[in-house]
Amino acid sequence: MFESDGCESEGKVSRRVFLGSLGAALGGGVLYSWRKPYPIAAAEKTQPGEVTVVQFSDAGQRLQKVKIAKVIKTEAEWKNQLPPGAFEITRHADTEFAYSGKYWNLHDQGIYRCICCDNALFSSATKFDSGTGWPSFWEPLAKENVREIHDRSIGMDRVAVACTECEAHLGHVFDDGPRPTGLRYCMNSASLRFVKAA
Repeated sequence: MFESDGCESEGKVSRRVFLGSLGAALGGGVLYSWRKPYPIAAAEKTQPGEVTVVQFSDAGQRLQKVKIAKVIKTEAEWKNQLPPGAFEITRHADTEFAYSGKYWNLHDQGIYRCICCDNALFSSATKFDSGTGWPSFWEPLAKENVREIHDRSIGMDRVAVACTECEAHLGHVFDDGPRPTGLRYCMNSASLRFVKAA
């Protein structure tokens, strides 16, 4: 009843080992995707102080460079202020799923402001279709308005982009963008607020 030749028995064990390994890998992948992201700058706590930003009108006109107080709020204040999904993305460096944000395929003319503090960040004039499912820009409105942070949060070396004024996580910048800069500022829609040109 339990007799079988060695090959058949080996085949069944190999199949079981394979299926068990596959199940463990899939389970690990699911658990990994449900993990809480680590803040990119976990060691850095937002400290009071002044920052320099360039102000822009809603029409995208450059106004003036100013020194202003950094926007600092408690976790509870941010959570209360921000729309669903934006809190984890902007305050804890989470990432929205590709093609799920409201701005990845938006082609209207206007500017993109920080959802947390209203700092002017990007213009539709520098937006391009990167094929990634996230809104992508080849440069910010002003270098002063964003800051770049070395990010090793998922075991990769990347450059995260944050709002200078409130330190909201916006996304990442990569060096595979179009001319003239060759950069791709790959942003989360949830970290932005679009202001349509009048």
